[in-house]
Amino acid sequence: MMRNRYLLCMLLTILMLYYALPHLSFSLENKQGIFSLAWLGLSLLVFAGNLSAWLYTPKKYRANQKIAETTRKRARSN
Repeated sequence: MMRNRYLLCMLLTILMLYYALPHLSFSLENKQGIFSLAWLGLSLLVFAGNLSAWLYTPKKYRANQKIAETTRKRARSN
């Protein structure tokens, strides 16, 4: 479940970058260029954070989640 959320956040970040890059100007002569670089840097940090969380999700956490779901299903059926 969490891996799906990380993947969704990465795809949304890519979509926002795809939409925003043509509208941003990267000249450092004015405030608009500084804002563009800051926005690009923050979006890359968001992507990198979600990518690292997606890659390093512990396998035990995923296995424990599956066990908890089957336990809940059994408890509901009783």
